[in-house]
Amino acid sequence: MSGMAKTLHDKVIVITGGAQGIGARTAKALVREGARVVIGDVDEARAEKTAGELGGETLALRLDVTDTKAFTAFLDEVERRLGPIDVLINNAGIMLLNPLEREDDEATSRQLDINLHAVIHGTKEAVRRMRPRARGHIVNVASQAGKVGFPGAATYCATKHAVVGLSEAVRQELRGSGVDISCVMPTVVRTHLADGLVETKLFKPVLPEDVATAIVATIKEPKFDVFVPRSLDLTGRLGRIFPRSLAEWFMRTIGADKVFMQAHAGERAEYEAKVRHS
Repeated sequence: MSGMAKTLHDKVIVITGGAQGIGARTAKALVREGARVVIGDVDEARAEKTAGELGGETLALRLDVTDTKAFTAFLDEVERRLGPIDVLINNAGIMLLNPLEREDDEATSRQLDINLHAVIHGTKEAVRRMRPRARGHIVNVASQAGKVGFPGAATYCATKHAVVGLSEAVRQELRGSGVDISCVMPTVVRTHLADGLVETKLFKPVLPEDVATAIVATIKEPKFDVFVPRSLDLTGRLGRIFPRSLAEWFMRTIGADKVFMQAHAGERAEYEAKVRHS
């Protein structure tokens, strides 16, 4: 959104996976800023409930991000109703846990389809719409798992690493176009995606409101790397300075290697069943 006013009043902002969690909290924060928010979610009833609670001009539409034709039609419908999209937030994502050798093919494909293929398609569609207008902003929600590999979540980490790489490449392609792109990389966030994860004294989750605040801030003043909390940036830089063996020792020391590997399957059962079949 290079050169655009920092106010978000009347800006058309689309959030995929916006019915709950980070998406819903971000929608709430954006509505407070006066934006016209569109929530896209496969759970249409939940999306409509969230939109009704937020009020304003918040619009809820059904969106299955794995259906590329439907995703494109969804964006067309948004622009037909509200006008050009100023910001697209590719937020929809899932996490299915298991050591890689025990992960079934359905879980692998499901995460690739939602976490990566849908982000690629959404980014592509946003660029096609925004570049001719020489303005716009794409926000891709990745994860700290896009910078670090966590045992027990190999495919999830692979998808998030890919989103980071995609965003970095597109950033170069968009240079001078007037279109911005940001990559949001939070630590574990207290949403249903994190149900059953192990918490340690030195590896604490953040709230979805914290991520929402960071997203709103980067839409107002665009930057590429958005870490939540900000200290992750320094931690990552230090990790790249030291030998791999020392960085991995540090992960074990703070218990980061156990967060996903020792997740409580029973506490995650409802969430994982839902995202496999929604």
